[in-house]
Amino acid sequence: MQVALCGRRPDKVREAAESLPNNAIGMVADLSTPEGATAWIEQAMAELGQIDILIANCGGPPPGTFASTKLDAFRPALDMNLTSTVAMCYAAIPLMQERKWGRVVAITSISVRQPIPQLILSNTSRAGVTGFLKTVALEVAPDGVTVNTIQPGNHLTDRTRAMGHANLEAATKAIPVGVIGDAEDFGKVAAFLCSEPAKFITGASLNVDGGAYRALQ
Repeated sequence: MQVALCGRRPDKVREAAESLPNNAIGMVADLSTPEGATAWIEQAMAELGQIDILIANCGGPPPGTFASTKLDAFRPALDMNLTSTVAMCYAAIPLMQERKWGRVVAITSISVRQPIPQLILSNTSRAGVTGFLKTVALEVAPDGVTVNTIQPGNHLTDRTRAMGHANLEAATKAIPVGVIGDAEDFGKVAAFLCSEPAKFITGASLNVDGGAYRALQ
């Protein structure tokens, strides 16, 4: 299977593509607008021939509270974290339905279930994409297309490391399993949802957070 990935920075795109096997294709694209998201899918289809699996994963919008966040900040946040995924689904899913096989997995956040303070834009937009994909999952299930979301808690990524040692230690202590998440293990969870054995899992929102989310539902 060949992989196409995208990002806004050519150096980061090249680095990510080179880290993957089977001649992964790195493309420079900006998903922060619906037009950019649609163009990316079209570009990927032109390179790959078809898209069997779509992984939607966009960066988070700026932090802020209700008091500090202006109304006009919501539009770009929704475009990046909600509308971009909607646009990619409209471009990719109908062709999956025609072939009677496809996988869509969106990376959202534990904040969908348990809003994170200071992240009102992310909490709002990621909850929206979760509702959209749950609705789509029910509609396309008869066509052999599964649609799921993964809701990560804290994982050891470059962004997490940038928090500093003290904040990282505090974040780790808040995780019941006692360690921060491993990004490679997280990728394996996503890979499973894209596999044939996961064909009976759709419309699901899976917590991958070391037990950080504590409610019953």
